[in-house]
Amino acid sequence: MDDTFPRPAKDGLKWANAGPDVIACWIADMDFPTAPAIVEVLQRRARGDLGYPAWAAEPQAGPLAEAFAERMLVRYGWAADPSAVRAFSDLNQALQVMLHVATEPGDTIAMHAPAYPPFLGTLEEMGRVLRTDLSDLAGCRALILVNPHNPTGKVFTRSELFALAEQAERYDLLVISDEVHADLVYSPAEHIPFASILPERTITLTSATKAYNLGGVRCALAHLGPPRVSEALGSPPSFLYGGANVFGVEATVAAWKHADGWLRDTMAVLDRNRRLIASRVPRYVVPEATYLAWLDLGRPGMAEVLEREARILVSDGAAFGPGGETFVRVNFATSTAILTEVLDRLTRVCSMPGATQPQPEPRRAHLP
Repeated sequence: MDDTFPRPAKDGLKWANAGPDVIACWIADMDFPTAPAIVEVLQRRARGDLGYPAWAAEPQAGPLAEAFAERMLVRYGWAADPSAVRAFSDLNQALQVMLHVATEPGDTIAMHAPAYPPFLGTLEEMGRVLRTDLSDLAGCRALILVNPHNPTGKVFTRSELFALAEQAERYDLLVISDEVHADLVYSPAEHIPFASILPERTITLTSATKAYNLGGVRCALAHLGPPRVSEALGSPPSFLYGGANVFGVEATVAAWKHADGWLRDTMAVLDRNRRLIASRVPRYVVPEATYLAWLDLGRPGMAEVLEREARILVSDGAAFGPGGETFVRVNFATSTAILTEVLDRLTRVCSMPGATQPQPEPRRAHLP
């Protein structure tokens, strides 16, 4: 085992508790430097006016809503309404607020499994009932659509989205569409905003945090298609749901307006990394989006084995709910040198007798 791998100069949560011989590839943070255009904007703001921004009284956070609408139109051909945007501190807060104002405890909420653990935790904490069988949505109050999907990296096709839209219409469902990984789609896959198909029923949640590695800036937004949700958000006290901060808005606007060159270079590295994994790991389903590898290692508990025997920190698939029990999620947004060392360690441990059982063919758990 190589204990001298080129550890990134990072002090955030991802690496904070990793020992000197441990490689952290669990939480969804990249190991890459921040885009220069974003750094420049934040430095300028820090040296300048840190008082109340001109848009402080606007729930849309002014420039954030305009930058979002412009990006949706230019990149995805969807004419989003800036006045329908509401700013939040992060995506999980936005989801909880939407469920709070639009559903009730005991309501059944549909969502593909496996699923992002904080979303599963939200439904449990808020007393909503999870349904993972999406073949029939009768009796559901809402659908949480994660597209591109975390953890599998699947990008839903237009026909699949139209099929979900038909069910939403048939059963009078609210659709909360998490599209935070939209900018991390590999060609020839294509991201299609669900609101461009079913605008009057769709709440779109997104942020620049995943594509531009800005998890710490605390900035997300919701685009509110259903008028009743906008009305419901207007009834509580005005400060109850919080909002975005000046650094988060500045970083997000800079990302969407000035950092696409950085994103293209990053996507090239990520594309190379996902293919490197495919060359080393049999039966690996290459993701169509994200920088997360969803690996079926054949038996439960392999995250613990990898931490103990390979000194790799990965996400345990069991935390992602039904269908994730034998999987681990590996973050491959790192250097080729680190990823190669991860794969070397993974291969050695998973080739040990009894460490894993081969699967007959690749699978994505319960996703279509």
